[in-house]
Amino acid sequence: MTGILEGQRVLITAGGSGIGKTMAEAFAESGARVWVVDVNGDSLDGCPSEWRRDRVDVSDPDGMSDLFRRIGEAWQGLDALCANAGTPGPTALLEDQPVDGFRACLAVNVEGAFLASKGALPMMKAAGRGSIVFTSSTAGLYGFPLRAPYAAAKWAINGLMKTVAMEAGPYGVRANVVAPGCVEGPRIDGVIAREAAAKGMSPEAVRSAYEGGTSMRTFVTARDIANMAVFLSSPAAARVSGQIIAVDGHTENPDPKAG
Repeated sequence: MTGILEGQRVLITAGGSGIGKTMAEAFAESGARVWVVDVNGDSLDGCPSEWRRDRVDVSDPDGMSDLFRRIGEAWQGLDALCANAGTPGPTALLEDQPVDGFRACLAVNVEGAFLASKGALPMMKAAGRGSIVFTSSTAGLYGFPLRAPYAAAKWAINGLMKTVAMEAGPYGVRANVVAPGCVEGPRIDGVIAREAAAKGMSPEAVRSAYEGGTSMRTFVTARDIANMAVFLSSPAAARVSGQIIAVDGHTENPDPKAG
């Protein structure tokens, strides 16, 4: 998709590592100008020097407001936003979930997406065009045992996206959700380890159960997610809005019984 977004101005939250960094790489390869924010300064240090980079906590209203002020001054607008920041939250039965952990998970996932879209929409509406891609999860389609905060947050993001699509559509601004399945990498490895410990299973058995719950019997890659985000932000998706698009190898059984 080289050149498909030539000159477009793109902001990616949690863009210093993982899915976000892969998104940034894909957008840059497509000709876009990239601005990444991340709460982890070390991750930002590892990003290419030609990207604009800022250390920002997406759940901090003042920090996010200042970010969009600077974007407006530097770029005079924004063409695409990937509201990608998220955190997995605690792994426990609902009755054992710590209240602080529940709130923190919603703050990053939901409030972060809210503040990002709140900052981007005025610029996009004024320009009469724009694309917002929210990163949700298949947990926001089916639920996720032992992960109530995460599942609740991702369902909330889906509802937020639908509302943004309705409110912003008359101004030429589109909104969609990408719902990843299990994405290869350190983050899912940690999730699997915690779930295995909670269930008294081996990590290998939990991984096998996740893979067996999809038609393609495989995890997906960060690049699979990034490619979809680029497509949804491109002219090729000019009439695609209000959609939840799973990139998951087709989940057949969201809660496989593996023991």
